[in-house]
Amino acid sequence: MSTRRHFVKQALLSTSALLIKPSLFAAVKDMGLKISLAEWSLHRALQAGKLDHLDFPAKARNDFGVEAVEYVNGFFGGKKMNFKEAGKNQPYLNELLKRSKDAGVLNHLIMVDEEGPLALPNDKERLQAVDNHKKWIEAASFLGCWTVRVNLHGDGDSEAKKTASIDSLSRLGEFARPMNINVVVENHGSDSSKGFWMADVIKQVGKANVGTLPDFGNFCISHPWGTTQDGCKDEYDRYKGVAEMLPFAKGVSAKTYDFDSNGEQPLMDYKRLMDLVKKSSFKGYIGIEFEGNKGDEEDGIRKTKALIERYL
Repeated sequence: MSTRRHFVKQALLSTSALLIKPSLFAAVKDMGLKISLAEWSLHRALQAGKLDHLDFPAKARNDFGVEAVEYVNGFFGGKKMNFKEAGKNQPYLNELLKRSKDAGVLNHLIMVDEEGPLALPNDKERLQAVDNHKKWIEAASFLGCWTVRVNLHGDGDSEAKKTASIDSLSRLGEFARPMNINVVVENHGSDSSKGFWMADVIKQVGKANVGTLPDFGNFCISHPWGTTQDGCKDEYDRYKGVAEMLPFAKGVSAKTYDFDSNGEQPLMDYKRLMDLVKKSSFKGYIGIEFEGNKGDEEDGIRKTKALIERYL
């Protein structure tokens, strides 16, 4: 596995200069920052059947010039099979690996949703959720990914949820460690959208392969998934939250919503967010994740990529 990863990384580094300006390539390389594409950016096309999950790696490379991809587990299997079955279907995973290799794309991450609450104080249900996540860690290992993203959802008071979260992440981190897979948590509503709470959870887990995936947008505490796109009455300071999670980051989700006429984000100061990333110790992939309600998805991806590059 490590040999394949090394080969793909070297091949991509040698060709990525063709995709962006040489000066920008040198600057990004020096900072240790690279750009990936989150599959959720095309969720409308995928949900409508206009794009198949197996075609995503080639589309990322050919249409957007992006060398690394972040999958969403819910799109595995497309219209052919349930995503939970696709996550352990070896022929399907073989085909996805082949497609990504043919496209010259690095499989970076799998975002895992709808596999049960990892922050639920009820041990029986929570431990079942832990087991449900394991097939995605195995799938990530097979595909050559580095990371699996999970959520800390669940009911109860903050301290009970924190205790449950620490146990769940410890178990998943231990399971993932022999496969050299990172387990990361994204701010995704409720307590997980509080940067200090997330930082404390990761500190108490205390495992090198367990960290965070700071998302620029998901800081609405009262929203089930944290989005601030539609207005929020209980919003955690996004700049404070990103800064609190960055010391533990193993990826960054550069969320964007609909753009203004200047190619900027009306709901967030993108330069300030990117400056936080650049000034931190984070090295790795910054993932394009367009989530606008109105804008064309492909146009949104290109504008997000341009915005990230503008402030790199």
